This record gives sequence, structure tokens and C-alpha cells, in this order.
Amino acid sequence: MEHNCQSFVFLLSYPDWMEEPKKICECRQCEFRSVVFNNLSGDEISLICLSKRDKSFVRGEMIIREGQEISEFLYLKRGLVKLFKMGAEGKDQIINIAKPFDFVSLLSVFSDTHYNFSIAAIDDSTVCIIDLSVIKEMIEKNGKFALRIMEKLSQSSDKIIHNNIQLNQKQLRGRIAYILLFFSNEIFYNKTFDLPVSRKEIAQLIDMTTENVIRIFSEFRRDNLISISGKTIEILNPEMLKRISAHG
Repeated sequence: MEHNCQSFVFLLSYPDWMEEPKKICECRQCEFRSVVFNNLSGDEISLICLSKRDKSFVRGEMIIREGQEISEFLYLKRGLVKLFKMGAEGKDQIINIAKPFDFVSLLSVFSDTHYNFSIAAIDDSTVCIIDLSVIKEMIEKNGKFALRIMEKLSQSSDKIIHNNIQLNQKQLRGRIAYILLFFSNEIFYNKTFDLPVSRKEIAQLIDMTTENVIRIFSEFRRDNLISISGKTIEILNPEMLKRISAHG
């Protein structure tokens, strides 16, 4: 998704003998602008620019750990992350997979003081981090901005509820088909993609055993529905996968 957007530059005042550093708040191709900058004044934009920072995470790295104190507002700029509840003996339950332009901390930031879930990168990712107190100040003062944040929160909750209902209504083959189509149509927009999660993580996402996930993948390959080469998946028969997802 492409958004025309200027870069906002805020200059700090320093003595003549010091070189003036520039604080650049760039939002090119960033959906965050449609939520923040379109609804904020120049002074509010400058405050956001001063408080924001980008942080990169490599695949598998923890971004937030369950129980950690909430002090920041997180927005995913690049990559993929998973939201999950940590369980005993590695039996975690994946709540959601977030993609760029998602607000990955929305489920807890306004309802609790500590995170009720963990967040980890499942691909090399970049997160935009803003001090939560700044966001709360904007919400208190700017009704339009507050409304857009509420809309985003509602959309995130609706998406998680919808996906859980869809998965719970399906048998194992239907769940695997649904997840493959999800990655193809909503994450990579391509019939060929590198699967960013392990078979174990897929099992955690659809509440099945890893062995069953491996078995269904093998069946789909045997039936020429998909091809598998290492981590690369190619969907060969999307229409059949859709039927399996709908009725399987």
C-alpha cells in the first residue's frame, strides 16, 4: 500500500559553535501518517518526532515479553511478528500474526499496565516505538486522533476474533488450507512464498499437533495442491485449497 507523504524535519536549537543535529520523522509509504499526522497539529507532530524511535529485530528475537510493563506504543513498519501466550514446556498459543501497518501493542496498552502476551519477530522486522505517555496525551487533547486509534483497536480485535472463529469451525485439513491461503493472499500477495513460521508454530496457531501439521502438508503435496522446496511454498491449486478451507 503506497501513501504520498512528506518527511517532517524538526530542528533543535543549539549554540552557534555546535552543529545542529536534525531530528527526522519520515513517514513515506507509512500508514501511520493516516492515523497520526493527518489529525495532529504541527506542534503535536514535532512532539511525536522527538519521542519516536525505530528498532530492528532479527527473526526469532523477542520484542515484548509477557508480563513486561507497558510504557511504549508499538507500530510495525517492516517484517512480520507473532503475538502469543507463553505456555508450559514450549506449548505456546499464537494469538495473531501481524504484518506491516499493524499496531502490535494495541490489545493491552489501554487496558492494563503489563502485557498479557508476548511479541516475537518471525521475520527480520522494524518497529516504530513511541512513548505511550505522548500517545495518551494526544488522545486526551485530540478527539479525531482518539477516534482513529479506537477504530484501529476495533479492527485488530475483530480480525483476531474472525480468524479464531474461522479456524475453530474447520477440521485439520481446512485449517491448514486456511493458513496457507492467509499467507498467500494477505501477507505475501503471491502464490509462491517462503513460509515464515515453522510447522510447530503453525500447530500453535491452529491448535493442532506438529505431527498432524506435517502429515497434512505431505498430503497436500501428494495431491498436487502445493509444492514444497525447503521453506518455499508454491500454491498449485488455489481453488481446491479454497474449497478445502471452506468445507474441510
